[in-house]
Amino acid sequence: MNQLTLFLGSLAAILLLALAARLLRLGGGAIEGEAAAIREAEAQLSGFEAERAIVGSDGQAALVHGRDGSLALLKQHGTQVAVRRLAATAVHPTPDGLLVASGERRFGDVLVRGAAGVSR
Repeated sequence: MNQLTLFLGSLAAILLLALAARLLRLGGGAIEGEAAAIREAEAQLSGFEAERAIVGSDGQAALVHGRDGSLALLKQHGTQVAVRRLAATAVHPTPDGLLVASGERRFGDVLVRGAAGVSR
């Protein structure tokens, strides 16, 4: 009986912590829209002036077009957003959206889910 009580108490504590994290909106995250993607790209890339953005349907990635023709790739990383500057040749359309090759092994390729295309 002692082990069962310990198990049930531990399970209840885990569930309470998970509920608290959800209520406090901890963990996870999403790029909320075009304006948020533009703000993040301009804040993290020195001298980058955004023109427009394409945000994935799941909010986990975005592609931001710069006024000078450059691109910024945004990827949700936990509660933070990671940003990289790219060449336009790194973008490839797929049936699921745009597959963007970052050129960095640790950053990896990023799928901007639901995005239709990159046109200037």
